[in-house]
Amino acid sequence: MGKIKPLAAAALIALLAGCGDQRVLESLAFVNATSYDLVQDKEDGAKENLLICIDVPKSDPEGKMKREVLSTVARSKKDAHLQLAKQTELMLVSGQLRSSLFGLSIARSGIWNYVRALVRDPSISQNVKVAVVNGNAGELLAKRYPEHPMTGQYIDRLLEKEADKMSVPRVTVYDFTRDFYDDGIDAVAPILKQGKKNIEVNGIALFDQDRYITRIEPDQMPIFALLRQNVKNGELSIDIKKSGEEAEQIMINSIVSRRKVKVRRGENGNFIVNIHFRVMGTLREYLGDLDMSDDRHRRELEKRVTASLLKDADAMVAMLRKHNVDSLGIGKRVRNSMSYKEWSKTDWNAVYPKLDIKVTGEMIIKDFGKVY
Repeated sequence: MGKIKPLAAAALIALLAGCGDQRVLESLAFVNATSYDLVQDKEDGAKENLLICIDVPKSDPEGKMKREVLSTVARSKKDAHLQLAKQTELMLVSGQLRSSLFGLSIARSGIWNYVRALVRDPSISQNVKVAVVNGNAGELLAKRYPEHPMTGQYIDRLLEKEADKMSVPRVTVYDFTRDFYDDGIDAVAPILKQGKKNIEVNGIALFDQDRYITRIEPDQMPIFALLRQNVKNGELSIDIKKSGEEAEQIMINSIVSRRKVKVRRGENGNFIVNIHFRVMGTLREYLGDLDMSDDRHRRELEKRVTASLLKDADAMVAMLRKHNVDSLGIGKRVRNSMSYKEWSKTDWNAVYPKLDIKVTGEMIIKDFGKVY
């Protein structure tokens, strides 16, 4: 009798477990990517509605991978989910979501409500990538790219690869949320652009709180990386123009850089910030008037590259201050140099544009390749 009770209890537990929420794999639609845009209300042009598109990979009976793109216009994300669910015979699940794309229309008005919804959903990973689309995000997601039939996977791998190269910051739901709540830095996100046959990285979006303000152009993304973080295995392509002469073309790869930010107070009590970067890399290509077999010319090339980097860095810092976006996280360093009480009384948005920021740096070319 004593043995029967444990067996009966085990059987009961097994039966109860079988009565739970059962999800058959073949009946599920795993959302791989989603996009958000604002569109004008057809009845009231003064109002804007939410346009959401989702990318769902599907496999046919022959084992071939296909995809289904669903879209709907709704007043809210929750309403959109209900409308999208009515368009497919499968059950929509978000556990495999990899990327969330925001069109410029919605990025300018603020994306926090949509990012927060991702944060609150326990089935969604905090590693979902966040990106801004230069144009309509839904059109980019819905378009067919012959060389990349699985668009959601293509976008995820493209962003991952560019982040590994340090071309753009790796921005996930977690990263955006952290920077949104941090009063010493402003959030950023990669920008994607729809091409004729592919998707390309088109810059870096700079936010004030959750609103898109301005952007870093593609040719300036390496400078932004040097100012914002330490770089591993990056690349630099530099054109140094001279009056009346053809521009020198320089390609440097295998870049490793270290950034240091120092904060001190001037005699008048104002903060002085110095950003110093030290860059090391390998010369991959050089087209110019210097002879790379001559050690003096090599040192001259390092000086020219350093001068070019510092010129672009100064211009970038000036642009960030002009738009009052602290995308480099200078506020975090200033905050760490004072007490909490003093920081809480500081109006950082008023102080930041007037800050004295100096950029210094050096370029060291450790390998010039084969010299003929």
